[in-house]
Amino acid sequence: MTTPLARRECTIPLVEVAVTEFDLACLPETGAVFDRLLALRPAQVVVDLSACRHIDAAAIGFLLDVHRRLTRADGVLTVREPNPRIWRILQSARLDHVLPVVGGDAAAGSPERPGPVAPPVGRAVVPGGGGGSRRPAPAGQVRARRPADWA
Repeated sequence: MTTPLARRECTIPLVEVAVTEFDLACLPETGAVFDRLLALRPAQVVVDLSACRHIDAAAIGFLLDVHRRLTRADGVLTVREPNPRIWRILQSARLDHVLPVVGGDAAAGSPERPGPVAPPVGRAVVPGGGGGSRRPAPAGQVRARRPADWA
């Protein structure tokens, strides 16, 4: 993932990627998947972290790199449905200030930064297996995730 996308018209409106493992060990394979995905010039990429139980600093750096590449190509990266532990990690890294982090669970709290999530066009499961086939939340019901245990 070293070459940025050139500014071109987007070819597809949305690609959704379910990530089940997101750490340094899986980044080479994940990077190859995202290189192919970004070559499609999507207008928006949604990274579904609902089945992901761990994220490290290398994965956060990777998300920032994908965000930068998409922004240069007039695209948007959105992170969806991180569990409360991963949500806190993303917030401590201040990733939620750089790109939209949204969730479909109404019990998670009131929306802080609702993202421009549209119905999915494509779906891919990134390494680690068990990505499952979660049904995406309808665009009108997507809300920013805020753990209930926060004051």
